[in-house]
Amino acid sequence: MSDTPRPSLADQVYDQLLSKILDEEYPVHSRLPAEDVLAQGCGVSRPIVRAALARLRDDGIIQSRRGSGSYVLRRPDRHVVTFVPLESISDVQRCYEFRIDVEGAAAAWAARRRDEEDLAAMEHAYRMMEETYQQNAAAVETDQMLHLAIARAAKNPFFSSVLESLGQQIAFGMKLSRSLTLLDVPVRQDLVLAEHRAILDAIRLKQPDAAQAAMRQHIAAAKDRMFVGGN
Repeated sequence: MSDTPRPSLADQVYDQLLSKILDEEYPVHSRLPAEDVLAQGCGVSRPIVRAALARLRDDGIIQSRRGSGSYVLRRPDRHVVTFVPLESISDVQRCYEFRIDVEGAAAAWAARRRDEEDLAAMEHAYRMMEETYQQNAAAVETDQMLHLAIARAAKNPFFSSVLESLGQQIAFGMKLSRSLTLLDVPVRQDLVLAEHRAILDAIRLKQPDAAQAAMRQHIAAAKDRMFVGGN
């Protein structure tokens, strides 16, 4: 008998609604049915539907308009579900959210404290990632190596230890992001490399605010590349 807990009713409704958004039964910008209609269709109570809708809102997939209902804001890229189970999309997003704050701060401290050895380690990792990109390979290990080199340059072991402890989860998100990039037009590869280059340039020039902004922008962009649509 499996020890895996059964998904809650709200989780099941979340998966059903997300599947319908993915299949464009509810297209981007369309209004979802009213709560009572969804409750009846899913065979659950309205509080269960509200909990599922709240999770979709937290994930940035729908938005609520006062007096008008819930509207589809964006949907996962169709290829996402070939790499990630539907129920894991929230977890991937939460990991990205955490990384935006933590790695943004690490990049700022790296800009203040980096030395020549740190710069060499970051440049080495960047060159390896660039070479792997040119070979159209996943580059997850070299991507992680670069982010870890930046964290180590912050000269605060808490940053690097957090990234190391979350290595598996971070790699999962990076693999998803890289897989989507490989399926997209070549210019997307260049864009991802340029995002990393901007971070390293700001660190090299000892510009903490610019380094933090570049890192936050890069991770937020990777998170957004999971989705299509928008406001």
